[in-house]
Amino acid sequence: MTSQFTIGRRDMLRASLLGSAAALLPSSARAATPRPPQTPIRWIDDDAPPLSLGQTFGVPWPRGAVKAGAPLSLRGDGKPLPSQHWTLATWPDGSLKWSAHALPAGTDQPAALDVVPGRPQPPESPVLLREAADAIDIVSGATRWRIPRSGAVAIAGAWSGDRQVMGPLTLVASVDDAPERGRRVALTGRIETVTIEQKGPVRAVVKIDGMHEGEGRRMLPFTLRLYAYAGGDHLRIVHSFIFDGDPAKDFVSSLGLAAAVPMAGEPHDRHVRLATTPGHLFSEAVRPLTGLRRDPGDAVRAAQIAGRAVPMEAMADSVRPLLDRIPTWSDFSLRQHSADGFALVKRTEPGHAWVDATAGTRALGLGYVGSPQGGVALAARYFWQRHPTQIDIRDAASDQARLGLWLWSPDAPPMDMRPYRGVLGMEGYDAQNEGLAITYEDYEPGWDSATGTARTSELTLWACAATPDADRLAAMAQANAVPPQLMVEPRRIHAANVFGPWSLPDRSTPMKARIEDQIRNLAAFYEAEVDRRRWYGFWNHGDVMHTYDADRHQWRYDIGGFAWDNSELSPDLWLWLSVLRTGDAGLFRFAEAMTRHTGEVDVYHLGRFKGLGTRHGVQHWSDSSKQPRISNAIYRRIYYYLTADDRVGDLMRDLILSDRTLAHVEIGRKVPGAARKPLPDGVIDMTFGTTWCAVASSWLAEWERTGDRTWRDRLLAGMTSIGGLKYGWLVGSAPFDLSTGRFLGAGDSIAVSHLNAVFGALELNAELLDLLDVPTYRAAWLDYCRWFNAPRAQWEAAFPLPWKGRNLREGHSRLTAYLAHETQDAAMARRAWEEFFSGEAGLGLSTGDPRVAQDGPRYLGPTIEWPNVSTNAAAQWGLAAIENLALIPDALPAQG
Repeated sequence: MTSQFTIGRRDMLRASLLGSAAALLPSSARAATPRPPQTPIRWIDDDAPPLSLGQTFGVPWPRGAVKAGAPLSLRGDGKPLPSQHWTLATWPDGSLKWSAHALPAGTDQPAALDVVPGRPQPPESPVLLREAADAIDIVSGATRWRIPRSGAVAIAGAWSGDRQVMGPLTLVASVDDAPERGRRVALTGRIETVTIEQKGPVRAVVKIDGMHEGEGRRMLPFTLRLYAYAGGDHLRIVHSFIFDGDPAKDFVSSLGLAAAVPMAGEPHDRHVRLATTPGHLFSEAVRPLTGLRRDPGDAVRAAQIAGRAVPMEAMADSVRPLLDRIPTWSDFSLRQHSADGFALVKRTEPGHAWVDATAGTRALGLGYVGSPQGGVALAARYFWQRHPTQIDIRDAASDQARLGLWLWSPDAPPMDMRPYRGVLGMEGYDAQNEGLAITYEDYEPGWDSATGTARTSELTLWACAATPDADRLAAMAQANAVPPQLMVEPRRIHAANVFGPWSLPDRSTPMKARIEDQIRNLAAFYEAEVDRRRWYGFWNHGDVMHTYDADRHQWRYDIGGFAWDNSELSPDLWLWLSVLRTGDAGLFRFAEAMTRHTGEVDVYHLGRFKGLGTRHGVQHWSDSSKQPRISNAIYRRIYYYLTADDRVGDLMRDLILSDRTLAHVEIGRKVPGAARKPLPDGVIDMTFGTTWCAVASSWLAEWERTGDRTWRDRLLAGMTSIGGLKYGWLVGSAPFDLSTGRFLGAGDSIAVSHLNAVFGALELNAELLDLLDVPTYRAAWLDYCRWFNAPRAQWEAAFPLPWKGRNLREGHSRLTAYLAHETQDAAMARRAWEEFFSGEAGLGLSTGDPRVAQDGPRYLGPTIEWPNVSTNAAAQWGLAAIENLALIPDALPAQG
């Protein structure tokens, strides 16, 4: 027996954690489990950031190590830190599985942090919530925000001490009735409900739900979460909206937020700041005093440039009486209408020409307007990546300026959510299947609707007591654009035994090093492709393409089902496992952007397809195949637990009833009718991997987050009924009773699909079998792992049913590896590596780095290519490599 079946490093690390757990468990358990160790936390960028806008992160705990509700605290550089913590998830025995921790905002951040037992230290100036009948006040230090409970204003105002520095902030939008030269209807967000989710002392959260309204229309439902952190003069804003219009008639022509800013003082003491590139600002005054024909004096110019009040006593006599002859610039606009260019213009007042101020490539997305008596800054993350965006400052020369940040610029063409194609004679299923055969697009008229898709944006709003200096503003812009993030050390996450089979990088043999090199290179290739191929834009950012066209040297962006990937074959999961192994900052943010996209844009949040996702296509909603395999909660779950992100938590919770949607959305509608039997009401045909596992992942998340046994029981119902079928998982699908959660029938036929296990089935089942003891289900799953890639002769000797060819043999090698690990079968482990190295229907392991630099007139521009790449193959290769190394590392030949 080879050594991969002895206790591994993960088990040893887990044992070391369990070996010191007593302080957080009841006294009856302390004899068996001593104290837990410190838990090291690191900044993903390695160094402490110049400015943190507040931190929230998750910590995993081994089963049984920590009692739920036990006090936990943070230390930084060996000293106690103010913090707040709460439970994210528990194990079936009730012990803590994931805790969340919040840290105050500030500039003096510790370089090294630890989570340790003990009561957390309160902040010197905690965040406070004060509730009244009509409003909620959030107070952080000298800054106070007022949140109305109803009406058309999201934030009534902000005060620094007793001085109001911001007036009302509203959600603004507009919709046109045509894609060009249409009639425009202005909309304003109106509050329907306000919910307090956290009250501090380090972090307070208020959630606002509502609709946009205007001229008799109610549309574009929104959710706005406001986060306040101790030590900050800002609110983090998470803005989500759903497109609920008619794509043929409703063309959203703007979407954003607008704040009123009281303006005091003379025009030359009013300041505008717009962040351009990292570390750089456009800095001007409403009435400039520099560059004049007459010099106002060094002190005057220096004060204006710094954003301070101009010392009038120091102003030159030749300038003071002529101030009113200097034009005031009331309006400024920074327009980022592509990923590669912004233009900044200004004008004196409406009715006069705009003057070009400057231009550049990729603006950071922060705007400020104010005076030495206070002002407001507003910034959007992914500002240039999510073009067309815009920052507007209006009426800066008046008593009240307006600062607007547009998530969709009103000066850009409206959103066009119509289908990209016509019917082309494909009204019937026969013609539609012919279309699928040639373009790989599953098309059906009316099923390519964008209605119900969503988008979430992240912003930061500051209430400033005075105009911040240039360094401070630059740091604010950078902290919003590339937020610092804390993450538990990969070794510590691994030891907690969460998220199924994965291992830390291991280069201890030449072959392991070769596989590790390709794991790293492949993820880096895709991360860099985002910029090389300009996978940007409001609806596109965060996704990658499905398949490459080696003839055009271009991804197949215009060919049916080969275009946007929409989570096909689990790239989300591959990237997040890569993050868990390394803690790499670039990969973290790449995977984060994908999670923000695939959970929002590729999934329906209302309407007839609610809870389902859309298969890969030219538009993210264009394919008519609507399936849970895309809305799959397992793709969001890792990010949720690493960050405690509330919006992603909502998205997972929204999926727990998504199986009910399948009662009226028939996934297999194009299968010939003779092959399908009618089912009773409340019973649907459901595949085990692409559908049940996808929905079950949301039940698992809900069970561990809430402890509600309803979802555990629903998991058990599915597991025991699959385990009771004659051929178990090999049946592939069976009638499913929506009321009981059980599969029906004898299960005496076999239908093995190459897709059933490649949407997170192995990863989910590894966790379920660790949490729930269902021997028949375990046997059914291990049988599937044994037989999927089994040689034909072995299959025919075992089953009376004919063997059919298999696809994705390379990717399915990890099923064989799982079987080998669970049964301690050395021969099966060798078979798994043979399947992996076969490269069949996969990517294959390269000798050296396969990336090739390309240039010349046959290419759009200088680029890098990976021969024969497709995202299906890349994601499945990456998952197989990571999981095989975790499950059967010592069965791998040292040299190959």
